[in-house]
Amino acid sequence: MKKAFRALKSRLPANLLPFLIYLVIRALYATMRVRTVGAEIPQEFYRRGEGLIHAFWHGRMIISPFAYHGPGGHVLISIHGDGELIAKVMQLFGFQLVRGSSTKGGREAIQEMLQLARQNRDLIITPDGPRGPVHAVKPGVAQLARRSGLAVIPYAFAVSRGKVFRSWDRFLLPYPFSRGVHVFGEPVRYREGEDTEEFRLRVERALLETTARADGYFRR
Repeated sequence: MKKAFRALKSRLPANLLPFLIYLVIRALYATMRVRTVGAEIPQEFYRRGEGLIHAFWHGRMIISPFAYHGPGGHVLISIHGDGELIAKVMQLFGFQLVRGSSTKGGREAIQEMLQLARQNRDLIITPDGPRGPVHAVKPGVAQLARRSGLAVIPYAFAVSRGKVFRSWDRFLLPYPFSRGVHVFGEPVRYREGEDTEEFRLRVERALLETTARADGYFRR
């Protein structure tokens, strides 16, 4: 898949590829039958005007824009690699951007997200990005939730038929006309006096459990 992207990048104008990807994702989603489980969990935060942290695995991001129905999300996207391409696609879906990662611009990104948290904005993070290890929560999301007081809402997407690539993130591409499910897990909050590493592990377990629930809908 990366080779195909590189080939397209070299042949197409810089602003055209993100728009094509955006159109393909919307067209793909239009062919699918998708249900949502646990939608009331983030909706209650939206109703109260309380910001939150949406967290999901990097490899499950392609359909994630359709799961968000809040007042406006700010997505953390890395500065290096394919981050620029992903950033432009997310902007087409109407999201605001925060640029940085655990390896570059991380401190500045944390400060920007803390400012957004004080304004009760929604933050959207793939905590195993931008380079893995896969399905391992980096310390940044735990630190952000601890310092901001925002709850972490674990989210996962699964499909009945799709292609899992041999990329570091096990990127999942749904097949057209497949069935899908959005699953939201219970909020995970920092407990006063809790060790940050223990909190990080709780967030990681919640994400793994939510992903297993989503995948379980098509393994019965």
